[in-house]
Amino acid sequence: MARSEPDEVLAPGEMRVFWFLLLTMVVVVTAVTLAVVGGGGSAVLQDVEPERFTDPLPASRPVGRADVEALRLPMAARGYRMADVDEALSRLGAELAERDARIAELESALAGAQAAAVSTGTDLFKQPGENRPAEPGDRGAAPADRGEEAGR
Repeated sequence: MARSEPDEVLAPGEMRVFWFLLLTMVVVVTAVTLAVVGGGGSAVLQDVEPERFTDPLPASRPVGRADVEALRLPMAARGYRMADVDEALSRLGAELAERDARIAELESALAGAQAAAVSTGTDLFKQPGENRPAEPGDRGAAPADRGEEAGR
C-alpha cells in the first residue's frame, strides 16, 4: 500500500531559515563577484601592466661583470620573454665584438712595435733613463751585477 503523506514536512519556522540562508548566500556571492569584476563606482582590482624589460645594461660605458650578474630578465608564462632575452644577448654580443676588435688592434700595434724594435736593435725591456747595451742572454741584470755574482 502506498503512502500518500510525505516523509518529513518542514515547519514554517524552518522554511523561513532556509529562505534567509539562501538569500544571504546570493547577496554574498553577488557582492564578491561585483568586487572582483570591478562593478560599482571604482575598480577594486585594477589591471596590472605586464612586467617589461628595462635594459639595466649601461649605455654610457662598457658592460662589466657586475652588470651581467645584476641582469634580471622578467618572467613570462612559459619562462622568459624571448624578445627580452634576444635584446640582452645581442647587446652583450655587440660588447664582446667591440672588445675583441680592440684587443686585435692592440695586439697588432704591439706586434708592429716589437718588429720595429727588433729591426732597429732597441731593447724593449730597458727602463727609461737606463743606458746599458742589450746583450743576448741578459735578463735585466746590469753587467756589473753579473760580474759580482760570478766572483762570489
